[in-house]
Amino acid sequence: MNIANIAILVLHMKGLSAQEIKIIAELEFYKKYYFTKDDIIHHFDNPKEIKDFIYHLKKKGRIVRLNRRKYYLVPIKAKSGKWSDDPFVIANEICDGKDYFIGGWAAANYWHLTEQIPMRIDIYTTRRQGKVRILNTNFIFHRTSKKMIAKAMMRKIGNKTFKIAPNGVIAEWMKSRQ
Repeated sequence: MNIANIAILVLHMKGLSAQEIKIIAELEFYKKYYFTKDDIIHHFDNPKEIKDFIYHLKKKGRIVRLNRRKYYLVPIKAKSGKWSDDPFVIANEICDGKDYFIGGWAAANYWHLTEQIPMRIDIYTTRRQGKVRILNTNFIFHRTSKKMIAKAMMRKIGNKTFKIAPNGVIAEWMKSRQ
């Protein structure tokens, strides 16, 4: 699909300005669903315009804020504005690919140590704590040490990577829960 076809699809979406359509079409064309302000800055004359653009697209449900710098573009094919990506990929993007790993029941399910489908993704990081709901997935942040993060394994889903606790560490974690 070329950029013109994507722009035509977007034209049928209600409430989007010509500039919003142009930028969304460009991001879609280059498959840049995870983006920062730096990726779209060339469309604007000043920082206030970027801030307003981001605000309006968030309000319209076309983008979702992942962290201070990064946003997720809801694909055009999500006509109702409801969409999701793999939670492990979202976790990687939230943490900018560094100083984190996925643990808990999500990791146990990934390593086939349980058949239980996790209701949340536990992210162990050195940077933040708390809970957040992004793209219909609950993410729980836990503090951990750099030593534990160094043990994490890099894995792939499609062409996207994420970090997860090793199978052995998760097996020990599950034994401690019994």
